[in-house]
Amino acid sequence: MIKGGQRIATATGVMLADPNGIGNAQQRAAESLFDPNYWSARGELTAASGGRGSAWFVGPASQPLVLRHYRRGGFIARLSEDRYWWLGEDRVRAFAEWRLLDYLVQRGLRVPKPVAAFYRRSGMTYRCDLITQLIPDAPPLSAALARSPLPESTWRAIGAELARLHGHGVDHADLNAHNILLDGNQAISVIDFDRGRLRTPGQWTLRNLQRLKRSLAKISMSLPPDRFTPAAWEQLLAGYQAE
Repeated sequence: MIKGGQRIATATGVMLADPNGIGNAQQRAAESLFDPNYWSARGELTAASGGRGSAWFVGPASQPLVLRHYRRGGFIARLSEDRYWWLGEDRVRAFAEWRLLDYLVQRGLRVPKPVAAFYRRSGMTYRCDLITQLIPDAPPLSAALARSPLPESTWRAIGAELARLHGHGVDHADLNAHNILLDGNQAISVIDFDRGRLRTPGQWTLRNLQRLKRSLAKISMSLPPDRFTPAAWEQLLAGYQAE
């Protein structure tokens, strides 16, 4: 189990953070950091996005952050949209993701740098949130494909970055075209490590890649035929195998 971060008790919950990564004012604000209204009142809530989780872009322009509130998906969301069963603090999803991201950042992988995580327990359930640094000017692969075809070098770069993640034993639970980011310099980043974990080598690496291929095939159904081709996938695999 990955450890790390400083545990900070708040009035109604517990926060996990790198004390060197948040300022004194933010430490004093504690759980307010996870309330979109706090950022809105400061004029620092600039955008919001949907999806299974709820995410907001917050903070000053000089240090943009992403605030994400964990929400359930699928059938169980009809019973509780954002409550999870309490299985101990080490099993809090936001804490687990914070620690995995911190572990990967320390090893030089291109993932969001975690800032703080928070949970609030109520009986046998809890709610939780995560704040990470925003990766600027890096649209998702899905959006990039909607605009234009990608060169072979980009497909190979994607494969190489996925190979680096797998080389560190990272099993991404939801590897898809929306969770891979591309910046203007062909730097590839991967986001959303909820339920991700470290594992010894195995068939799970192939399942990760197959999940991504299905995602690319699905989004390409509504795009011109040159956006995702068998040749593009071969280039991605070539980059993966060369790493």
